[in-house]
Amino acid sequence: MATTTNQISSLTRQLTRRRMMQAGPAALAGLAALTAVGMGASAARQEVATSSGGTVPTTGGARPGPMGFDAGPVALKNGPRPIAVNIDKFAIYADVEQLNIVDGAMQNPTGPFVVSWYAETAGLGEIGNIVLAGHVDYWNVGPAVFYDIFWGEQMTEGDRINVTGEDGTVFSYDVQFQKLYSVEELTPEVITDLIFPGSKAELITLITCGGEFDATTSEYNARVIVRGKRIKA
Repeated sequence: MATTTNQISSLTRQLTRRRMMQAGPAALAGLAALTAVGMGASAARQEVATSSGGTVPTTGGARPGPMGFDAGPVALKNGPRPIAVNIDKFAIYADVEQLNIVDGAMQNPTGPFVVSWYAETAGLGEIGNIVLAGHVDYWNVGPAVFYDIFWGEQMTEGDRINVTGEDGTVFSYDVQFQKLYSVEELTPEVITDLIFPGSKAELITLITCGGEFDATTSEYNARVIVRGKRIKA
């Protein structure tokens, strides 16, 4: 998908929506690219048969990262680092790796079955939005870790996302919504609300690809966003 080349500097992960709005169109354009998570943009493409006899595109595992977004220095986390994510609804249990936004680009998840946490977003137990991303499919592999989030039954309000910290603590989040956004819908204002919602709650956002796969660009034309809110026993 197309990404902006606007350059933004000295933004930390503590930016609030108000501050982003005050930063002007260039900042918003850079932030908009934060969800340019086409989990599988590559010229290489292979079709694999599904159980129903259809085909699903399996792509190269690379994807365009956000351009023009400088997250600034990584803040020290008060809570444990996330190491695993579990979604019972889809029998997903995956390791969580720590990645970063480097030189304005969101680093790619390193494999088809690992989920990435971006250290410039909130951490476990912190007020804010912890952002996790994963592939929907993967070249020469087929369905990847977040395949069922798009291709399976949609997540609905009250579904549970559990994230385990490195100290063994489990942080539980109830899903608030799942929505499919076309690339055209992902305006700077929409992205600001999704990634930096300005909430005083502990939130989680899962991101993967969705929509239709365009073989000419090796891109999906939409993004799946799942938002959850932490619940405490």
